[in-house]
Amino acid sequence: MSTQTFASAVISPSPSDELGEHAALYAWLIGGWSVRAVDYLADKTTMETRGEWYFSWVLEGRAVQDVWIAPSRDERTKDTSKVRNRYGSTIRMFDPQIKQWVVYWFNPVSGATDRLIAMKVGLDIVQSGADSDANLMRWVFTNIQADSFRWYAERSFDQGSTWVLEADFFGTRMK
Repeated sequence: MSTQTFASAVISPSPSDELGEHAALYAWLIGGWSVRAVDYLADKTTMETRGEWYFSWVLEGRAVQDVWIAPSRDERTKDTSKVRNRYGSTIRMFDPQIKQWVVYWFNPVSGATDRLIAMKVGLDIVQSGADSDANLMRWVFTNIQADSFRWYAERSFDQGSTWVLEADFFGTRMK
């Protein structure tokens, strides 16, 4: 089987009509983004990398899938550290039972897998869940513009009393 055959079976040119108005939550992301990623490490230092983030409608337009790469492909080597190294994918699908988007993140580099529920909160998209240790997580798209956004990740180790900022991603649409 060729990769072209696989791609044509997965990628969709548009959202499914079944999504109706729910497609709008993620439709603005479709395309490619250059990203400046800032990670806040446990030792209070920061680590900054450049990344690539690509989004597409998939599975007959019933889901949005991304590929998130940081450091970017032109900066990666076989010796790239696994610390905050991302070459993974997220699948977002609308669940008609709960009337919300369910978000699944997979990062084979680190072995991370996460499940979150997304909702619109004001002008932001807030994706919430819990990690494997039951710590609360929040991933937020904010400052959303046609050609830019901020995405940040927070985690709470005390069931939501306080939050620790773990990452900031600043995306700019690729031309």
